[in-house]
Amino acid sequence: MFAQLLTPPYIPFTFSFLIMIGIGVIEVVGLGLGHLDLDADASADAGDSVLGWLGLGGELPILIWLTSLLGCFTVSGIAVQQSMTALFGAPLHPGLAAGAALLIGTVLNTFAANGLARVMPGFESTVVSTNDLLRRRGTVLEGTARRGSPARAKVLDHHGQAHFVMLEPHEDEDSIAAGETVLLVRREGTLFFALPERAAFLNPI
Repeated sequence: MFAQLLTPPYIPFTFSFLIMIGIGVIEVVGLGLGHLDLDADASADAGDSVLGWLGLGGELPILIWLTSLLGCFTVSGIAVQQSMTALFGAPLHPGLAAGAALLIGTVLNTFAANGLARVMPGFESTVVSTNDLLRRRGTVLEGTARRGSPARAKVLDHHGQAHFVMLEPHEDEDSIAAGETVLLVRREGTLFFALPERAAFLNPI
């Protein structure tokens, strides 16, 4: 059976299995990639419902969901090739088998992921949305932030985790030097805009 998995018809599923094992190793050694920020600024209910159907709408960590998907894809692909061999005497072309396995595996993974989410009620995610950094204080690390010339800053979220962002002053005439504390008030894409804490109208958060 192992030798069969190294033949061309089974190569896509062998690769998916190896990737699944690799993700498991990454989690075991604690590289922390399970805390990927999935914020895509999606505001449409349709998008939320699709993510929920796929099993991504709850608190299931992204790498557990991905591992589950890879497992379902691998099992589905092997089952498809075994079935085709039993029925017609030969497996499908790898591309056709991978397409069929992706469809079947995605459907299976909706049940698997939602089932995993239900048996993990104690999981508390420390993933934060980019927008969660607004109204947080940060410190400019290097350079001087001016309008059109952003500087790098460090911001702590409510979990105490550090995030590194690029920011410019909210007001055109302001400049913020390295070491100064600021309040993040808005963002455009990945760029944040901040008020220097020396501004008299800043209120504590």
